[in-house]
Amino acid sequence: MDKANANGETVNELLKAQAHVWNHIFSFINSMSLKCAVDLGIPDIIHNHGKPMTVSELVAALPTLNPTKARNIYRLMRILLHSGFFEQQKLSQEDGYVLTDASRLLLKDNPFGTTPLLKVMLDPILTKPWDILGNWFQNNDCTPFETAHGKPLWDYACHYPKLGHLFNEGMASDARLIINVLIDKCKGSFEGLDSLVDVGGGTGTVGKAIAHAFPHLNCTVLDLPHVVTGLKDCGNLKYVGGDMFEDVPVADAVLLKSILHDWDGDECVKILKRCKEAISKQDKGVVIKKKVMIVDMVVMEKKKVNDESFNLMETQLFFDMLMMVLQTGRERREEEWAKLFFAAGFSNYKITPILGLRSLIEERAIGACAGPGRVDQACEGRTGPIVVVDDGMSRRRRGSVLCNNSSASGWLTAAARSGCDGVDSGLAYRIWWLVIGWG
Repeated sequence: MDKANANGETVNELLKAQAHVWNHIFSFINSMSLKCAVDLGIPDIIHNHGKPMTVSELVAALPTLNPTKARNIYRLMRILLHSGFFEQQKLSQEDGYVLTDASRLLLKDNPFGTTPLLKVMLDPILTKPWDILGNWFQNNDCTPFETAHGKPLWDYACHYPKLGHLFNEGMASDARLIINVLIDKCKGSFEGLDSLVDVGGGTGTVGKAIAHAFPHLNCTVLDLPHVVTGLKDCGNLKYVGGDMFEDVPVADAVLLKSILHDWDGDECVKILKRCKEAISKQDKGVVIKKKVMIVDMVVMEKKKVNDESFNLMETQLFFDMLMMVLQTGRERREEEWAKLFFAAGFSNYKITPILGLRSLIEERAIGACAGPGRVDQACEGRTGPIVVVDDGMSRRRRGSVLCNNSSASGWLTAAARSGCDGVDSGLAYRIWWLVIGWG
């Protein structure tokens, strides 16, 4: 029988706790082993081999390997096997390494590859702030990055083009994957639009993909002047230099991909207000699907996380810490997103969680009307805004029906599930994304 200590813990419990602590202490080894494999070109070497590759064949194929280190390649591959980046297949005499879905994302020619992101995130410039995280909690600097390097991230990047280039490459590789899924799975979100602005769109990876997929759609990429200088307009795609905190070009839709998580709440509200202004500038009486489209993380609630989604939530929390260390931003729960949207003047939103770690969040401006439903019944006899938001499929928790008894002072707001002022909740949920503006 195990003996218990003064705290009532058994020896086995103590050993288990020690192993848990050790696992976290040494977790950096996973990242650095992966970086090492990429630096050595191992994923591409195995891929180009065309069949399962033995460790001796791998050693022979590494062009710059010091012969005295050859015996250690097996040890590197063993940890990467354990991490799920490679698998082994039985050959006649020994096992051979093959790629997994994860390591295919590390191939140089993979258009959806994550190697650029790996290189920038594990660059010493970005890992140094983590070393002084404790110091940052005790000083007045905005971010640990500023504590480590004396200036904010983007100011630093302006003076070190290599870092800026790595960032752009990392964001572009991620954008290619996400926009491919977005266009495939959420094509309906682009229907009815004649124009779209990609805010903070960099060199146009997302904008180009959207412009190609929807030739009728006029796409504008907005970014800082030094980012878009020299980039050429092409067909239905154009570039505009500007500042999203000051002005966003007028369009039917504004796209914010991985933008808002970089900023604190007040800055996000400023950006969202500029976006709302951009989609609200329209002729009176025009009926069109005006909206803001956000691609970002919605952090899972712990009580809703099962074993399958645990790793997704952990990665979301990693990103939240990353935003704290590099920027002034954060990853947000649904309640936190809702607070920002309402503060910026939006009355409804819809979350579609189909992008892995991230979701598509859509906000509509008052004054737009779209989607199937029994609009005539919902609008009959009403002159104020009615907001009914749900399609019965997407996750939608903050839906509400806003009705007018007789005047603006008579607004009543109630949860859509409860009904409101004569609009029954069943009808409310049969109407999809209906937003009627002031009558």
